[in-house]
Amino acid sequence: MKAEQEARFQEFVRARWSHLVRTAYLLTGDVHHAEDLTQTALAKAYRSWRHVSHSDSPEAYVRRILVNCNSDRFRKRRVREALTAVPPEVAGRDEAVSWADERSALLAALAGLPPKQRAVIVMRYWEDLSEAEVAEVLGCSPGTVKSQASKALVKLRTNPGLAQVVDRPARSRALSGQGGSK
Repeated sequence: MKAEQEARFQEFVRARWSHLVRTAYLLTGDVHHAEDLTQTALAKAYRSWRHVSHSDSPEAYVRRILVNCNSDRFRKRRVREALTAVPPEVAGRDEAVSWADERSALLAALAGLPPKQRAVIVMRYWEDLSEAEVAEVLGCSPGTVKSQASKALVKLRTNPGLAQVVDRPARSRALSGQGGSK
């Protein structure tokens, strides 16, 4: 690779590393897997950087590599990963702990989704991509994105762990007299 191409690649990595790791984390549910997945995707992008850098959107191209590498991870292992249960209740819970519980419950619920549904939810709602953009990244039709998102949202809405977390703030506001009509 020429020095100029090398410099552009390094600049891309510096600018997009944290964003790509965050996306990978949402796909994998594990920080270490996310970093490994991002490194693998960037290594593949590096090998064909001349082609990647001349595409309409290098970031979208690398994001597609990221999603494909994550799918490969499941194809190779066929082992279901299970996140740990919710931490035990602690007296005097503050908002930060409650927020962490909500985040943990959401990540556990995401981990319970099949890889393609998880990828659609992450790209569509965290990355805020349109249905057409998600379809392009995943290499499927917009109709498939819609159906996968619909199925995933049904699973998330009926997830007991999320239901407990979502209902908790409403119950605590009602008990403290802060909720309801004015």
